[in-house]
Amino acid sequence: MKQKPVLILGAGGHAKVVSEILALNGREILGYIAPHLKTGTSFNGKSILGDDTTILNYSADTIELANGIGALPDQHLRWRLAEEMREDGYTFVTLIHPSAVISDSVVLEEGVQVMAGSVIQSSTIVGQDTIINTSSSIDHDCIIAERCHIAPGVVCSGNVNIESGTHIGVGVTIIQGINIGKKCIIAAGAVVYKNIQDGVKLI
Repeated sequence: MKQKPVLILGAGGHAKVVSEILALNGREILGYIAPHLKTGTSFNGKSILGDDTTILNYSADTIELANGIGALPDQHLRWRLAEEMREDGYTFVTLIHPSAVISDSVVLEEGVQVMAGSVIQSSTIVGQDTIINTSSSIDHDCIIAERCHIAPGVVCSGNVNIESGTHIGVGVTIIQGINIGKKCIIAAGAVVYKNIQDGVKLI
């Protein structure tokens, strides 16, 4: 069955990474949706097709979307746009870089993005739209909820539970069995050795 062509939301650094993963997986890229750039101009070898309303020119059953908007702490555009597009019937491609190592028992929900060099071990579940960024290591039996960002170089030991909307910064280490609540921010380089409640910002 032929795969659907893809529209990329956003036109910045994360969108470049997303486009490369799509190309490596043989996906056709139609172009970029970026309201801050002039329609018809070129970005990363493809055209800027317009703003968010341009998506509605494509039937939801003929394309897939790829979220190229980055996920920074306390910035919610990525998640809001994904929710709006799903309400209109669109789906998001699940992206896996060919160099990622993922156990056959791992569950990746719709829109998950697994970047280059990442490792996800047995029986882990990764929720909708979560990013497992470059060279992160997620060990066995972890549950990472929807809309999380696991930044580059994170080391997550086994049986860790990370709840929705949480940002784990670059190079964070999380020891085995830890629970991290919803909408937390864990600063780059931290070592997490005890449970963290909802909304905590370790910055």
